[in-house]
Amino acid sequence: MQQLFRTRTHGHDDYRDSGLKRCLSAFDLTLMGIGAIIGTGIFVLTGIAAATQSGPAVVLSFVIAGFACAFAALSYAELAGSLGGCGSAYGYSYAAFGELIAWLIGWNLLLEYGMAVAAVANGWSGYFLNGLSSIGVELPAALIAAPSKGGLVNLPALLVILALMGMLIVGVKESARLNALMVGIKLTVIAIFLFAAIGNVNLANWSPFMPFGWFTRGADGHTVGVLAGAALVFFAFIGFDAVTTAAEEAKDPQRDLPIGILSSLAICTVVYIVVAGVLTGVVSYTELNVPSPVAHALQLLGHRWASGAVAVGVIAGLLTVMLVLYYGLTRILLAMARDGLLPAFFTIIHPTTQTPVPTIVFVGVVCALFAGFVPLGELAELVNIGTLFAFVMVCIGVIVLRVNQPNLPRPFRTPWHPVIPILGAASCAALMGFLPAITWWRFSIWLGIGVVYYFAYSYHHSKLAADFR
Repeated sequence: MQQLFRTRTHGHDDYRDSGLKRCLSAFDLTLMGIGAIIGTGIFVLTGIAAATQSGPAVVLSFVIAGFACAFAALSYAELAGSLGGCGSAYGYSYAAFGELIAWLIGWNLLLEYGMAVAAVANGWSGYFLNGLSSIGVELPAALIAAPSKGGLVNLPALLVILALMGMLIVGVKESARLNALMVGIKLTVIAIFLFAAIGNVNLANWSPFMPFGWFTRGADGHTVGVLAGAALVFFAFIGFDAVTTAAEEAKDPQRDLPIGILSSLAICTVVYIVVAGVLTGVVSYTELNVPSPVAHALQLLGHRWASGAVAVGVIAGLLTVMLVLYYGLTRILLAMARDGLLPAFFTIIHPTTQTPVPTIVFVGVVCALFAGFVPLGELAELVNIGTLFAFVMVCIGVIVLRVNQPNLPRPFRTPWHPVIPILGAASCAALMGFLPAITWWRFSIWLGIGVVYYFAYSYHHSKLAADFR
């Protein structure tokens, strides 16, 4: 059993033997979490969720989504500390549930990360176009929107992914110092918005506060309300798992991981609530269904300088978010291919750059096409249902491993077990239920394709299966 367990965790020893330097403090982990979390969610989806789902009550949507993430994050922290080398929900599921479930989680992560890259590129495009507009440059309407939004292609979103593809092929080295710089840029942008806008809050814009109620599902399957808004703005919180993957380098994981996770979530939730409150206070929520709502609101107030500054800051900040998501997707593909579940093509490493060039190119082309031809709202919903599904399995995985591997070293243990993992699984599953029916259909079709692919290819090429034949 122990041999099988170690095989399922990809042969990684307890992270105490990994040789990595313990150098990250709770403050470093908090900055890492803020850097990963603050992105398209606050600068783009806040406006879309307010306009189409929650109205000014989008602040409540952020609170609900934040609590669901906090429960899941604590479960992530335990698995990250216990199985340090695995590094993703795919690896954790491999250890807890075996290959088939791990395949489904990994297949789901490919959808999640891929659509997230495309979604962030959509958000980046909105602010890039806003920045061009502030200096008097306008692109043709056909080149700035997906076909369903009246254009031909969102060309900036497509091109930025191809540019990042080139950067990743050459090789990218992220550092805590660069992350801190990006966090500083993002928080400065938020401060500029609040400084310029807070004096223009009109209480009349908050009435009615909850125009769509808590939750309503129309005959066409479209959902609105605070809970539906929470399922959408959940996208704003994905990325906190970047903190949990740092367990091997935390100075005191038992203390620093929960501080980093919960502090970053708490800070970002407060920032989201303040920004959402001010944004819906200075402009009617009906005016916010635009690609760059924060900059758009400043333009409506006549603060063109502030709008331009916000656009430039967000352009810089979102680039790093895209880069990290893109990088993560290629590494998940690489891990699954090394296990034999995907073609060996994805394991090819270029001898000069020492990067998986074929994988990077494949991912870049696919994500660029989605970014160019699918609008942001649909992309975000697909990301959310995939992420929520992964979080549910991670929470259940904590419970399963407590039973199956009670002696596994756990430098961080989820408090109040099994209450917290159960709350995490239940709250994330509930948020999945508030997503539109069409999103469920797309997700189900994707999982169905994954099941067929597994039994047609992966099952017969699995290295784990070969070891036990």
